[in-house]
Amino acid sequence: MQVIKRDGSFVEYDSQKIKIAIQKANAEVDKKEQASESEIDSILKYIEKLGKKRLLVEDIQDIIEEKLMEFGHFDLSKRYIIYRYTRALIRKANTTDQSIKELIDGESEYWNTENSNKNARIVTTQRDYLAGITSTDITRRFLLPEDIVKAHDEGIIHFHDADYFAQNALHNCDLINLEDMLQNGTNINGIMIEKPHKFLTAMTIATQIITAVTSSQYGGATVTMAHLAPFVRDSYNFYMRRYKNRKLPQEQCEKFAREDMLKEIKDGVQTFQYQVNSMTTTNGQAPFLSVCLYLGETKEYKEELALIIEEILRQRLDGMKNEKGVFITPAFPKLLYVLEEDNASEDSPYWYLTELAAQCTAKRMVPDYISEKVMKATKKNELGEGDCYPCMGCRSFLTPDRAISNGNVAKAKNYVEGKGKYYGRFNQGVVTINLVDVALSSKGDFDEFWKIYEERLELCHRALQLRHERLSKATSDVAPILWQHGALARLEKGESIEKLLHGGYSTISLGYAGLYECVKFMTGKSHTDPEEGKPFGLKVMQKLNDKCNEWKQAEDIDYSVYGTPIESTTYKFAKCLKKRFGEVKGITDRGYITNSYHVPVFEEIDAFSKLKLESDFQKLSPGGAVSYIETPNLQNNLEVVIQVIKFIYENIMYAELNTKSDYCQECGFTGEMIIDENYEWYCPNCGNRDHDKLNVARRTCGYIGTNFWNKGRTQEIKERVLHIDNKDD
Repeated sequence: MQVIKRDGSFVEYDSQKIKIAIQKANAEVDKKEQASESEIDSILKYIEKLGKKRLLVEDIQDIIEEKLMEFGHFDLSKRYIIYRYTRALIRKANTTDQSIKELIDGESEYWNTENSNKNARIVTTQRDYLAGITSTDITRRFLLPEDIVKAHDEGIIHFHDADYFAQNALHNCDLINLEDMLQNGTNINGIMIEKPHKFLTAMTIATQIITAVTSSQYGGATVTMAHLAPFVRDSYNFYMRRYKNRKLPQEQCEKFAREDMLKEIKDGVQTFQYQVNSMTTTNGQAPFLSVCLYLGETKEYKEELALIIEEILRQRLDGMKNEKGVFITPAFPKLLYVLEEDNASEDSPYWYLTELAAQCTAKRMVPDYISEKVMKATKKNELGEGDCYPCMGCRSFLTPDRAISNGNVAKAKNYVEGKGKYYGRFNQGVVTINLVDVALSSKGDFDEFWKIYEERLELCHRALQLRHERLSKATSDVAPILWQHGALARLEKGESIEKLLHGGYSTISLGYAGLYECVKFMTGKSHTDPEEGKPFGLKVMQKLNDKCNEWKQAEDIDYSVYGTPIESTTYKFAKCLKKRFGEVKGITDRGYITNSYHVPVFEEIDAFSKLKLESDFQKLSPGGAVSYIETPNLQNNLEVVIQVIKFIYENIMYAELNTKSDYCQECGFTGEMIIDENYEWYCPNCGNRDHDKLNVARRTCGYIGTNFWNKGRTQEIKERVLHIDNKDD
């Protein structure tokens, strides 16, 4: 007889193990309650007489408990149940212990490549991971139902950020209300921070706010430079007063004040860039920050904002020095450049900024581009007006439908009645459905596909409700910088944050992954195919939106469809699919599945066709989306970059260009590092394979990664085709 263990493996039946387990329980009770040797033997004989070829280990344990009670050993049966439960806890603890050991030893491929922006060998990162392992363990054992844990383990769904879920106070991405905090004061670690009166001071305080905020959440955060622009004028006025007090002529006062102001902008931007990249949050990494560069956010301070944007682009174009003193491409902050009437064409007044942005993109992969034109046509508030605002992290967008009527629920001091409010809003978390698994589980039967799809979406729904319910128990005291001092709200001490989780003030995200593979398996075509593939893909996407709208209406919670980045999960999903369904040609035969709605990295398609096609899918991913094109080195072909930028403005809400900017510390080679057939990186000039001596920057899934990747993601990077060939013809 064989015994089926909990992990699905088979072992030969061993009666001695059962005998030892009962004897251990015997030792815990009075002698008169103990099972005799003959009673134990009769239990063993009963199991053997069942004549089963296979038995589940749980069934054997159930039989033992029933037989002990038949013999009248109720206390002993209770002790055996406790022993059984204790063994289950030990099994789970052993898994946790092993994870901790692998992390500390520094030899685990999983931990060393889990996040391309974290170095798992650094003590601050290890502390975050150690806390995360504990949180994940508690989440799995106590906080989530077994069916959700099982679905997560099997890659049917992905319950994101379980390593932060044990704390009920932590949320995902947000837009920091920097304007309120700078103009009306804030409080950091019990210290009052009053309104600054110069740009350099404001930029310094901004970095302190950013570090404090991103240490109190786990996702990305975004600030806008429009909130810093008024302080440029404050600095100018400060210098004007100083020179006027010296009795200088007006013309000289203006000249010298402007020179000092420009110097302060340069110093302020440099301070901001250095601090954002050198500070470490409680998450064990630099703040996961995006910076919005949107001229249209202000009318009064547009000239000052333009000066800030220009300096940010110039300094990012230069890059930052590595330990060898060589300028390289930094990962953060991510820059979001908004294209609008004032900068999207050669005859617009701020076209020079767009030209500078194009140079920066060609060399440093940022900024990314948001089209005000497309966004306003896509994201309509409750009054039917289009709104334009940045994403909260690498791709997560708020939905605008109740940006006005939710009122001043956060008690922000900069609230304007009747005006859409986005800064100060946030995301509650993400659960992702594996669309590939839905397709493969249906075996290609469309009726079965929609039935399974419905079931899996409800599983995601229950998991999302758990996220919401856990966060709803938090009060403002758990993170004062967020909930009391203006970053997200100005609630009273002890006040619940629950009202911020309803009424559309925050979103909660239904993620999805593998649309391409799903469509390919069901139709035999890519979702780029206009006849069969694309219509089915859009239908799958529409279903996601329909379910979110259904849940939203029933619960007053802003469920939203999110194109999941799945940096390491793309590898996990691929492995789970191969384990569940074997190697299905074109579907499970790679070490990754495709992110969200994207055209697969290996499919030949030109840049403009890709962006145009993906714009249709982007509209059905309102809670998060970003498209990209893969390019060669375009530093000497800026005309193409400009063409792409203009195309983005007219056709797609949010997109980016993936260029290459690597450096070898061994030989000084600058160019593209190569991936070999074993998915190892090396310098094509000297053959250097030491990760510590290679500076490689690649777009991972919306943001730039610089700490290398797992083998699945590395394979995906290796197989990326160029969407622009950089040839004259």
